Amino acid sequence: MNASTASKKSRPRPQPSQAFLAKIFHWLNIISLLLMISSGLQIYNANPVFGGRGGWQFPSLFLLGGWLAGGRHWHFAAMWLFALNLLWYGLYIFITQRWKRRFVGINDLKALQVSQNPKRKIYAWHRFVYTAIIPILLLAILSGMAMYKPTLFHWIIDLLGSWQALRVVHFATIPLVAIFAIFHLLLGLKVGGSRLINSIFW
Repeated sequence: MNASTASKKSRPRPQPSQAFLAKIFHWLNIISLLLMISSGLQIYNANPVFGGRGGWQFPSLFLLGGWLAGGRHWHFAAMWLFALNLLWYGLYIFITQRWKRRFVGINDLKALQVSQNPKRKIYAWHRFVYTAIIPILLLAILSGMAMYKPTLFHWIIDLLGSWQALRVVHFATIPLVAIFAIFHLLLGLKVGGSRLINSIFW
């Protein structure tokens, strides 16, 4: 082993870094999602989607708002924070052209099928998951808007068939977003370990 090889092995790996705006986006996303989920469960308890008023109730430990109206106020306030956060981040990645490295493409689909490089496949899966969450988030926002203003957005209710179907779809977006967050975290750990995860928030 020569000196140059030894120096390369002993040299510490560079600390991953993320753009400051990306860190703000992730923090606002987590805060708004936690507020929406806990206040949404408060709303759910007033009239459960599954089983009507006699349906299963979530424990008060996971609720925000204290009662139906309080839950609604928190939920809609957090919804605006969440939606505006997505909007400005969408503009940010469009202007900076980060979208070219964030969303799935033909090369990623080919890599999932034929690539022998495990890391390349992880990157492809990450972009696939990152892309798949977009229609889920849009569905959560649109179904929420229809529940908030059913007269104005009646066409969304019509598309889904009924008010109950709208409520089921909106509620179903919660576990889907949670599953995305878990996969997003696990794939990030596989690519860059805890150093990468820490760089996203700090």
